[in-house]
Amino acid sequence: MSALRPFDDRAFLLLVVAVTLAFGWILAPFFGALFWATVLAILFMPVHRRLLPVVRQRHSLAAFATLLVILVMVILPTAFVSAALVQEAAALVARFKSGDIDFGARYAAFIAALPPWLAEHAARFDLTDLSGIRNRISQGVVGLSQFALGHAFNVGQLTFEFLLHLGVMLYVLFFLLRDGGRLVQRIRAAVPLRPDLLADLMEKFATAIRATVKGNIAVALVQGALGGLIFWFLGVDAPVLWGTLMALLSLLPAVGAGLVWGPVALYFLVTGSVWQGVLLAAYGVLVIGLVDNILRPILVGKDTKMPDYVVLVTTLGGIAVFGLVGFVIGPVIAALFIAVWDVVASYRGRRGGDPAA
Repeated sequence: MSALRPFDDRAFLLLVVAVTLAFGWILAPFFGALFWATVLAILFMPVHRRLLPVVRQRHSLAAFATLLVILVMVILPTAFVSAALVQEAAALVARFKSGDIDFGARYAAFIAALPPWLAEHAARFDLTDLSGIRNRISQGVVGLSQFALGHAFNVGQLTFEFLLHLGVMLYVLFFLLRDGGRLVQRIRAAVPLRPDLLADLMEKFATAIRATVKGNIAVALVQGALGGLIFWFLGVDAPVLWGTLMALLSLLPAVGAGLVWGPVALYFLVTGSVWQGVLLAAYGVLVIGLVDNILRPILVGKDTKMPDYVVLVTTLGGIAVFGLVGFVIGPVIAALFIAVWDVVASYRGRRGGDPAA
């Protein structure tokens, strides 16, 4: 077969780019499902490899067994927590509407207990108008209820979409586990980079995903569980709801969970529940905060070899750009950025030391 002329090379390159973009466009509606399938495949590939000798190198059976492990360890606990969260949130809204929880009275007691200088600052920002705040809260609860009722007819559609994306994720995950090794080899053969350089970049990509997901999810689960536990102990309403909120906010390093337990501790202190406020503040700083300060650098920064401030900034930036999945994508992009520029610096260093390089 004769070599392609320059025009043919350019035309074929344009065809490759166009087909690749079209393929990505088709897969875009399932980006979340495909992304989490890839992440879970990378995380649980060691489990798949350990199961292979047990099932006599039958890759399909090992992939199916690994999929069952993922269902038991990840999918089912997430479903149970989500169901409990929905029930608790619905019960909390019902208590608000029935008047069983009078937030206005609690807020009035909070304002009355403030020191004069702090109450003066609150008045400047119109935070002492109790009737107005009560009306806004009531309107918010009513608006939330109306929103839920107005979108009730979408529940079936949303459930169908969720099940569809879950099915796509599990289906793709099975084949990624079963054929992951061959897929990696084909990618290495197709990507126009030196084999050693491509292998290094792929290794850093996998390491960044493992470290980021394990680190952030471990910190979120531990902080959420600890926060929900202390809220339950102190008798705070809806501890599962607040614990889940702390887990989600803990994706913001350093300050996340404190946005929940901090105001509650302040409320306890100014309303006369001194020992509850002191206990919650001490627990938040020494226990919940310590988890973030110890576990996150160990599980995220150590494996990715990134400074803590880079992990923080890229996590925030990733969430701002990509949404919730950005807590993984941000640090992964940062890790690849550092890896690529390390290669550039190494190459320039070799050229400077040896002109024949």
